[in-house]
Amino acid sequence: MDFETRWMEDFLALASTQSFSRAAERRHVTQPAFSRRIKSLENAVGVTLVDRSTTPVALTPEGQLFLVTARSIVGQLHESIARLRGLQPHEQQVIEVAAAHSLAFTFFPDWLSTLGDLTHNLSIRLVAMNVEDAIVALREGQCDLMQVYYDSYATLQLDPAIFPSIQLSETLMLPVCKPNADGEPIYCLDAQNEDPLPYLAYTSGAFLGRTVRLLLKHDPVRLRLKTVYETAMAEGLKGMALQGRGIAWMPRLCIERELEEKRLVICGSAQWQTPLEIRLYRCALIKKPAIETLWHQLNPVHST
Repeated sequence: MDFETRWMEDFLALASTQSFSRAAERRHVTQPAFSRRIKSLENAVGVTLVDRSTTPVALTPEGQLFLVTARSIVGQLHESIARLRGLQPHEQQVIEVAAAHSLAFTFFPDWLSTLGDLTHNLSIRLVAMNVEDAIVALREGQCDLMQVYYDSYATLQLDPAIFPSIQLSETLMLPVCKPNADGEPIYCLDAQNEDPLPYLAYTSGAFLGRTVRLLLKHDPVRLRLKTVYETAMAEGLKGMALQGRGIAWMPRLCIERELEEKRLVICGSAQWQTPLEIRLYRCALIKKPAIETLWHQLNPVHST
């Protein structure tokens, strides 16, 4: 029987959310792909697990029975992986960190230097990736720590009992653009005219893009923003903003030098800014000695 363990995690997400769309979002795949994976699981076990005729979706009697099995298997698998990773002597002094691109290139090096003796005799292996991939890496035991922006709207879908976190710092999401010869922004969100504003946007799946969309959700200015460029990378938007191509929302920590040198300027009042909290996550099931030591010496008061 062809079978993939990720299908069981998909099934658990569906049982929890009772919605194909929300479960697909939690599993970081498109809804059609998610639906195909659930169907593949049903084909593999040979029974219908989900009653698709109800709203919200419900499990069939066979699905309810399989739910118990899936929870047990997935739980045992995660626990086994965690123990194996923690018991490998040659890996104990290596800490693998997955970090959001914008943090890996800016915040992470400075943060690491502040740890001093905490990282003595440790080897740090950093991998920059988008937030969704970092979450998958943490869940599947492919990294020890994850450094990302905290999502106050809970789209990270991480159980704090299994994936505790520590607040490391805070920054602001700022609207910026290139200044003119007088040092004033060439575009302004507070302008009273109705002229369209060129908008340098994050792609739909980008984490920072969701932050901007939530900020603008109920504001009429969003109707004036004309998307002229899209990318998932904050650094890509910064490059376009420096060329004067439009307005971009950027984490302040990514543009400190550009703001100081006045190559970029803030192009709107405080209402267009939103706070960002930087957090460090781990999987509590992994008992790697180096991680245990580092984690408990980092400010435990802010652990959640």
